[in-house]
Amino acid sequence: MLIIDAKDEADCCLPETYQATHRALTVQEITTLVRNHNTSSDAEWRNVFVSKSGFDADLVHECSFSGLVILGKLRRARLKFHDLALDEGLYDSYIEDCVIGDDCVVRNVEYLVNYHIAERVMLFNIQEMSCTKHSKFGNGILKNGEAESNRIWIGVCNENDGRAVLSFEGMITADAYLWSTYREDKVLQQRFLELTEKGNTGALDTFGIVESDTVIKNTTLLKDAKIGRFAYIKGAFKLKNITVLSSEQEPSQIGEGVELVNGIMGYGSKAFYQAVAVRFVLGRNCQLKYGARLLNSILGDNSTVSCCELLNNLIFPFHEQHHNSSFLIASMVQGQSNIAAGATVGSNHNSRSPDGEIRAGRGFWPGLNSSFKHNSRFASFVLAVKGSYQRELNIVYPFSLVASHGADKPIHIIPAYWFMYNMFAIARNNSKFKKRDKRVVRVQHIETNPLAPDTIQEVIHAIDRLVFLTGNHLKAQGFQSALDAKNSAELLTVAKNYLHQNKTADFVLFDADCQKKFGAEIYKGVKGYFEYRKIVKYFAASCLIDYCTARGKSAVSRADIAEIMEIPLYAMWINAGGQVMPEEKAFELFDKIKNHEIDSWREVHAFYDDTESHYLEYKTRYALYLLELLYAKQITAFSSEDFADIREDVTRVSDCMYQSSIESREKDYTDYFRKIVYRNDEEMTAVLGTLSGNSFLQEMKESTAEFDAALSRIFSEL
Repeated sequence: MLIIDAKDEADCCLPETYQATHRALTVQEITTLVRNHNTSSDAEWRNVFVSKSGFDADLVHECSFSGLVILGKLRRARLKFHDLALDEGLYDSYIEDCVIGDDCVVRNVEYLVNYHIAERVMLFNIQEMSCTKHSKFGNGILKNGEAESNRIWIGVCNENDGRAVLSFEGMITADAYLWSTYREDKVLQQRFLELTEKGNTGALDTFGIVESDTVIKNTTLLKDAKIGRFAYIKGAFKLKNITVLSSEQEPSQIGEGVELVNGIMGYGSKAFYQAVAVRFVLGRNCQLKYGARLLNSILGDNSTVSCCELLNNLIFPFHEQHHNSSFLIASMVQGQSNIAAGATVGSNHNSRSPDGEIRAGRGFWPGLNSSFKHNSRFASFVLAVKGSYQRELNIVYPFSLVASHGADKPIHIIPAYWFMYNMFAIARNNSKFKKRDKRVVRVQHIETNPLAPDTIQEVIHAIDRLVFLTGNHLKAQGFQSALDAKNSAELLTVAKNYLHQNKTADFVLFDADCQKKFGAEIYKGVKGYFEYRKIVKYFAASCLIDYCTARGKSAVSRADIAEIMEIPLYAMWINAGGQVMPEEKAFELFDKIKNHEIDSWREVHAFYDDTESHYLEYKTRYALYLLELLYAKQITAFSSEDFADIREDVTRVSDCMYQSSIESREKDYTDYFRKIVYRNDEEMTAVLGTLSGNSFLQEMKESTAEFDAALSRIFSEL
């Protein structure tokens, strides 16, 4: 054990910052303090300074002071938060090198060292609350004299840290996505590190921070912590090297038994009931509870995880994982996802080292007790049936249903399943997530519409894939036109013509690339092909309607078409942490970062904002490009019959969304097995409400009527 000489308290001078507002103790105040059984490491109390605006020494009892201590205004008043009401003052505490603001309560804090406490803060029953001079509050920076090996990285997506990123206050999932994905650009990677270090002086002068109107009670350890305004911490076990972002509009809370180490907690987030997070970033409005373990992971805004284990993940906004036995490891899950009970995503490594990964697009929904192996990839809105998937998967069909039929057999896939059998979920998706978004300040842009450029580009790929597989099928079946095809291009033409001439055909396709070794059988491929085409048209028409609405128009004209065609065309899109943007815009951002035109994360976020401000224009231009792909001719050559065909298909999709939603919900009232748990219809109505009273269906009825009316006008001038 080291023995360190006591400080020379005579050297404790009041810093210039406080000289206008604070003063030394009077003789009478010192007498009162001593009478109340307080002690100071300086016999003459020269190390303690108090507020000039009012200091009642009789409100300090049984405290020990050491180092430089600056106390704010104390008066005979009470602070109250929920059921906790305490008199202002300092009681039964050890206080060293601290600044305490006006109207605070410090009671039963056994060890309070090197903290700056703002006004109206309640600290009650805390075993240790200390801060080292080299604290970083969960940020991935270094202090002077520290080795690079001291830097704390978050190993997202890959257990070998090959995609590790550094956390920083204000980090969003878009930052983590770009940093962890484009690893081949070494200059860019170095610049990301430099942006994170920007503003860090490296000086060993750090002090802990508790901002105003915060309550911390019944807590074992807070070390190297920065706690924001209006935070509420009760019964926490260990909070070390963390930042808790909190505000009056978005207060954060930490509850019983929680351990948070080396990370940053976002505004309005909550951690309760023995939850553990180590090397982490929590986004805004997240919940971590019921023993959940979040390790080496970043969790996007509006997400809830409980009773589960998550290791080495990058998870985009609106992630739900509530169940005791679910497990997620070394994955990138791109949001609006729901991990069912018993699901083990990344259940083994399938190699000699832990370097496997899983990538899942938006809307990933693995079924009960499903198990997936590294390396696997899923398109957006894939619903996987319960089962153990023994081989690596590459599901390129968005909105599909995937089912295992044994370890050594092809998997089964129904493309466009959601549009055929679960349109209610698609229709409700956008509305559901918008209502769940409780953020007051929205830094991370989040696309909640299932039909957006990121998913539509997957639909286009799936359409092309189905045509390709159909060509192979026709050739294998001895179809003469397929056999006569001289090259792959001609075979694709034959397949496409066959599909359009045989819309009711039903045969099984085989896709060898969907599962390692055993491939996949594709069911209802023809129907899926046409569902996909209708959805692309729906997306395109929606973009044109939104574009015209934003300009106060009800119909798109030839002049508007010409104007849209002048907008830059971006055909490759990425989901950057929830924000859908052209990949080329990301490359533009990278160039600006590398040439120091953008030199801070704040400026990076401003670039995201600017890109989002043009999002409608970019996707409308993309919409015209998609129509040209579907009809194999330039938009300027479209006839009135072509636009009528688009309108007919899109109206069918719109009406189907509404009608399917009604039918899906109607089953809850008419299905025999749904009704058997109720004694009578009256009890069922009391529990479920009425179908006509369903608020979502009412909203959808109105929005469908509005959309159909807008659709009837949108092409009227063409």
